[in-house]
Amino acid sequence: QVQLVESGGGLVQAGGSLRLSCAASGSTFSNNVIAWYRRAPGNQRDLVATISSGGSTDYADSVKGRFTIARDNAKRTVYLQMNSLKPEDTAVYYCNLKNILGSYWGQGTQVTVSS
Repeated sequence: QVQLVESGGGLVQAGGSLRLSCAASGSTFSNNVIAWYRRAPGNQRDLVATISSGGSTDYADSVKGRFTIARDNAKRTVYLQMNSLKPEDTAVYYCNLKNILGSYWGQGTQVTVSS
């Protein structure tokens, strides 16, 4: 079993930055893919960025060049650095870990970008 805890959300003005963290516990941190998703009010949950155990990354077109996903395996933590934030980035951000045992979600952290 894997437990994920997100942190780092908050209120920021447009153009500002935030760094989200996703701390994992309860199982090995190897051989997985970790992703950040977000859900804006009234919308479905959308994929934002992914990172593999080997460090390969992928991003949604809407965040390319502004967001960076990274992982620290020693700390069992994945980060999402968000720069040049826009009001349309406002959402609850969720961390997801997939491994051979299943798919696991955190509780989410709210990001609000004011114009």
